Amino acid sequence: LILYFLYKNVTFLFSGVGDDTRAWGPPFVGTESIYFLSVNRNKKSIAVNMKNPKGAKIIRELAAVSDVFVENYVPGKLAEMGLGYEDINKIAPHIVYCSITGYGQTGPAFQRAGYDSVAAAVSGLMHITGPEDGDPVRPGVAMTDLATGLYTYGAIMAGLLQRYKTGKGLHIDCNLLSSQVACLTHIAANYLNCKMKAKRWGTAHGSIVPYQAFKTKDGYLVVGAGNDQQFVTVCKILNLLEVSKDSRYKTNKLRVQNRKELIEILSARFSEKMTTKWLELFEGSGVPYGPINSMQQVFSDPQVSSHGAFLGTALIFPLELVGLIVLSPAQPVVSNKVNRLYFAPVLLFSESHLNEFLMLE
Repeated sequence: LILYFLYKNVTFLFSGVGDDTRAWGPPFVGTESIYFLSVNRNKKSIAVNMKNPKGAKIIRELAAVSDVFVENYVPGKLAEMGLGYEDINKIAPHIVYCSITGYGQTGPAFQRAGYDSVAAAVSGLMHITGPEDGDPVRPGVAMTDLATGLYTYGAIMAGLLQRYKTGKGLHIDCNLLSSQVACLTHIAANYLNCKMKAKRWGTAHGSIVPYQAFKTKDGYLVVGAGNDQQFVTVCKILNLLEVSKDSRYKTNKLRVQNRKELIEILSARFSEKMTTKWLELFEGSGVPYGPINSMQQVFSDPQVSSHGAFLGTALIFPLELVGLIVLSPAQPVVSNKVNRLYFAPVLLFSESHLNEFLMLE
């Protein structure tokens, strides 16, 4: 998504049946799923039969005049069509060629198909996500897919910088499993260095106390005290100054050891007031805090809207208005670029971009 906002000329090549996400709904706008529309804006699209030599030739011609080539086929499939990295490198030695797969280019499972939730399971993310005494939980959005996309974006930018310096392209291997394992950060380090087994903590943090959601009279508030001074401030706001002086809670290490008793005290106090009241009390305190918002609350939040949270465009195919779509922009915001929708995702069987590539317009 970031590439689509920062660079105007991004082309999506697909087979005649179209991307699977077109059918992932409801909801739909016309015949198109909102899911598909949310991740395919700002891309030009053409359908190409890569198994046909003429189709493969079109892709090679596009690669010759492109900066970046991104593919997500099972390793070896594109090479069978003459479109693998070695093939493209011969005609476009400058190109940054990026392969996104489920399990990478090597290893015993490299030819398995990969989906976000499967990689989240295999990588251990699901094992550490969910209620402390409950079952593993899938994160609410495709975090493994998104993390892999961010790693891919960073690698592509580094590849383009190398190409700028050397004139030579390179092959990037990004895969769901490795990306999510990399995101385990301290959880992985805890095991690798101390053989410390990971567990589920619900909304809480295994190494920082307090840092979790607390139930209020009408909702939930997340509060984090990452150091001892912040903990003292939390206690002052809750009118529990005596708790901050208790020897059992003087340091984070002690608070982790005595988590159960401390959280019971804090939870009882948080339950006494409405969320809005706690927001008022924490405002300006220097302690990180925030409510657990519904989608309606998220997109009614003036802080969210101040960053340009809504981008709208018309969805037209071929001359008929199918609907209006409103989407959230990608990050980051770059000083000399404006996040905007240049055009909506192309509907299936539209010839507008095909004509452009074939120089028929």
